[in-house]
Amino acid sequence: MDSPLTGSLNQSAELLRIETNLFNLYIQGKPYHPTVESLQLHRRQDGEWMDTSLLVRSLSSKLQIEQISIFSPEQGELIPWQVGERSWPLFFETQSYELVVEKKLTLAMTFHHDNASVRQAIKPLGQTILSGILNFQNEVGLTDLELRLSGEAIFQLQIEIFPSKMDYKQDYQMILKDVNRQIYNLSFDFLRKTYHLTGLKETKHQSLTEFFTILQHVFDQLVQAVSRIETSPNYRLEKEMRRVEAARVKKTGKENIAYLTKHPQFLRADNKIGFIPINGQTLYPSHALEMKRRIQYDTLENRFVRWVLERISSKLKELKSRLSGKARMQDPLLMKRIDSMQNQLLRLLKLDFLNVGGMKQLSISLVLQMAPGYRDVYRNYLMLMKGLSIQSDLFRLSMKDLAQLYEYWCFLKIHDLLSRKYELLKQDIIKVQRNGIFVTLDKSAKAKMVYRNPKNGELFTLYYNALPKGDKSETLGQRPDNVLTLKKNEAAVEYKYIFDAKYRLNPAYEGTPYYDKYSQPGPEEDDINTMHRYRDAIVYADGEGQRREYERSMFGAYVLFPYHDEKQFREHRFYKSIELVNVGAFPFLPNSTRLMEAFLDEIIMDSPEKAYERSTRPRGTKSYYQNKIAGKNVLVGSLREPSQLEQALELRFYHMPLENISDHKILTQIEYIALYQSQGKFASTGETGIHWYGRIVDWKVLRRKEITERPAGKGSEEKLYVKFTIDQWIKRDQPIVSGGRGIYTALYTSKYIFDRAAEIAELKLETEEDIILWREQRRTGSVKVELDHEQVDLAKRVLGIRGMK
Repeated sequence: MDSPLTGSLNQSAELLRIETNLFNLYIQGKPYHPTVESLQLHRRQDGEWMDTSLLVRSLSSKLQIEQISIFSPEQGELIPWQVGERSWPLFFETQSYELVVEKKLTLAMTFHHDNASVRQAIKPLGQTILSGILNFQNEVGLTDLELRLSGEAIFQLQIEIFPSKMDYKQDYQMILKDVNRQIYNLSFDFLRKTYHLTGLKETKHQSLTEFFTILQHVFDQLVQAVSRIETSPNYRLEKEMRRVEAARVKKTGKENIAYLTKHPQFLRADNKIGFIPINGQTLYPSHALEMKRRIQYDTLENRFVRWVLERISSKLKELKSRLSGKARMQDPLLMKRIDSMQNQLLRLLKLDFLNVGGMKQLSISLVLQMAPGYRDVYRNYLMLMKGLSIQSDLFRLSMKDLAQLYEYWCFLKIHDLLSRKYELLKQDIIKVQRNGIFVTLDKSAKAKMVYRNPKNGELFTLYYNALPKGDKSETLGQRPDNVLTLKKNEAAVEYKYIFDAKYRLNPAYEGTPYYDKYSQPGPEEDDINTMHRYRDAIVYADGEGQRREYERSMFGAYVLFPYHDEKQFREHRFYKSIELVNVGAFPFLPNSTRLMEAFLDEIIMDSPEKAYERSTRPRGTKSYYQNKIAGKNVLVGSLREPSQLEQALELRFYHMPLENISDHKILTQIEYIALYQSQGKFASTGETGIHWYGRIVDWKVLRRKEITERPAGKGSEEKLYVKFTIDQWIKRDQPIVSGGRGIYTALYTSKYIFDRAAEIAELKLETEEDIILWREQRRTGSVKVELDHEQVDLAKRVLGIRGMK
């Protein structure tokens, strides 16, 4: 179908006219949505409009529908229409429509809708008119408009509200299925671990719709579980006592003594065969009790299985009865499915081991918790009878707030992409309470998923509606939808990324400023600005009081928005900006997740160095650190043995494990390397302390096996090392002596202190107060700096600075 002329997109038209004997109803509005037309949504593969649902019916014998007319987008005008004929998408989210009901008689007629805001929008105007503006905001799907006469419903109009930023069938329906599937997957995984810990209390608020939705997922498993029980059902042995002739008794027991004492009439006197002496006579019994053991299936566990099957059958019967009473909800396939389930339940209830009595009370036995078949029935009982209570109404079949649903889906879809490749360790979306299994995903709640990378053991966490511990804003509160934090093995810091769901799309109409700038659809500029705000406003506070320091903790921030053309969006400025400044956007819909998935893989597999380089540093960062840290640009590294010193001096390099550098940002500040020769390793050479230093001309992070100047030790070939290339080594006129202390791995100091230090403990001086005191003491002679650790680089604080006479 050809798109309408641009001018007609904004023109209002009569969309629906219904004439009856009591009133005429009119709905007027824009027959086209500009975004829908621009993106060609709600079309079949041949480009034609998809069919939509429209139902007009009388609910009272007082009302006769005379004629219905509907707007045809294909003909561009109002045409006659009959119930059951084809109709077109005419009603869209966030678009306003005027409804007018013109009464032919003075009647006490009112308008009704389940949504209070929609219901209150239609008000009487005089004696014969009901009128108002309908706007369904972000809610889509089927909705019922009713007219009532003296409180009794007499007329129903059911229309279908279509999304304006995504395709109804290809995107919206798949989002619903995705959300349902992810919630159920999480629920089953949770029950697998915790089903035996919960109590048993049937939920009082479970709807039949919810029950049947869950039942479809578990029914086949339930049938298989009962069939498995049939092969080896639980039973108990029951004693049965029968009175028979004594000659026929095969085995007697002590119980016969008490029995014959109470029934002496069965004793006969006979001196030949009698064996019971009483009053000078010998007696024998003519009859006695014989005990037999028989298998009894009437156990607590089998009664429970029967009770579960009967409860399911009862609810299916109730559901079928309700559906049969609503003509508009009759679905032959659904009714056939319910009949099939009922037939299978009847077959199972006729099994021999289920020919048991009713269940009066239930205690959780080990059989129900652990026995094959029984534990599966019990698990499904938890899911069915306790109910899956969705606090955020994800499973309601009425209209949905699409913006909120999109936000939920983005979080669950990110989880889905991560869970395919990484192990889910912990989640708090699914919880069990005494009255049901609860999904805590809610726009006012918080959630967290913890994963482990099986390749390297790294942990990472996906937060919903929450910030990681320690992150906050010191100005206004910031609460992005999703935050992914990555903990790298080789890094002391966490790398954090924001993925914010925005159900907004600029279609880039020709002639608009957005089109002139970007020439294609994309996220709104305000949403990109929000990402800049998130990244800059959210900080991590380190320390307390006056020593408290703030660092920007978010390494990147990205908009997730509903758009399907990933190939085209690669050319958008807001996608290219991710590579440049780590702020941008990803199109994210059920069939458009490739760019997002590739990016997640990329940042998870990033080295700490690559992750740090992604972030944008403020201008002047280098000079700021040089001034702030007083030129802390010297790294003092230890040596393992004299041969390492010889090779370093000859080949002009120094190497050390990357893990020994706790803060990788220091690599961008270091300008000099100094070599520390310990007393233990270099005493025989006659030179200990710090003699040599040199300026760095280059540094690289390499695998140890790639540093060929010096052979790698066994087992260290794959470890990450930093290799520094030195311009030339310079020997100090006066070495810095150890003074009874050492350097464990590496020490950082300023060139100013390095040039003036006499003992290595002095290299630990950092605060302005300590440096001033040290300067004053040095004027009168040598200085002794006391630290809280023998290894200078492991010392946390300076205990004292005193002059030596």
